[in-house]
Amino acid sequence: MKRVANEALLDAIVAAARAAGAIIRAAAPTASGLVWEEKSAFDFVSRVDRAAEEEIVRILTSAHPEAVVLGEELSPGQETAAGLAFIVDPLDGTTNFLHGYPEYAVSIAASEEGELVAGAVLNAATGELFTATSGGGARLDAASIAVSATTDHARALVGTGFPFRRLEELGRYGRQFDLVARRTAGIRRAGSAALDLSDVACGRFDAFWELSLSPWDVAAGLLLVREAGGVVTDLEGRPARPAFGGYVAGNPAMHDWLMQTLVEAEGD
Repeated sequence: MKRVANEALLDAIVAAARAAGAIIRAAAPTASGLVWEEKSAFDFVSRVDRAAEEEIVRILTSAHPEAVVLGEELSPGQETAAGLAFIVDPLDGTTNFLHGYPEYAVSIAASEEGELVAGAVLNAATGELFTATSGGGARLDAASIAVSATTDHARALVGTGFPFRRLEELGRYGRQFDLVARRTAGIRRAGSAALDLSDVACGRFDAFWELSLSPWDVAAGLLLVREAGGVVTDLEGRPARPAFGGYVAGNPAMHDWLMQTLVEAEGD
């Protein structure tokens, strides 16, 4: 019965994500002419973010009027809510979108009493749709997905994000980056944590870390990684939940290796 309920929540999430994606794609050809509003240094929002968010809220609250909708513009500073909540990022990767760089997404997750139960990440530029339900696995479009089988860190491709909102973390991050870069096949920073976690879930990345993220950046991605057989924790190694802070994700072997490497960097 619970699985059915989770699938019903996912249906509403996917409908909302697709509607928001249509708004974003329609605006993409004129993105360079949009007015940038600065949320904080190096962090921007546009009327496209706001229009996509309004459509998401309309669809989700029509289907589930009892739910709370959480997001950066809707509930700044709030991480979770009792009962049914949707955790929404209408355009993760706004700076990419504004520059025409095709790496930006709609991310929506549902939680019940703080537990993630359904989620979707839509790559608005390519149309790829990642979905997951608690206990129901993870998918890319219609196909089941799983984290990579890589166990050799020398062959690993690792995703990351720069601490652009907290520049005081650059020294710490630089030490981590140095060690990871020396010991892996490569590091990639594309600018959308929702898509980075999706790439871990489908095996494109073997692991991922970032020092400073928000609940709406990661909520759907956390569920995707777990349902795809991966591990995702906070920087202390505790099971991750949607919150403000840092995250480490990967297949089980690469998550453990990356955690050990980050701890080693802290001791340098």
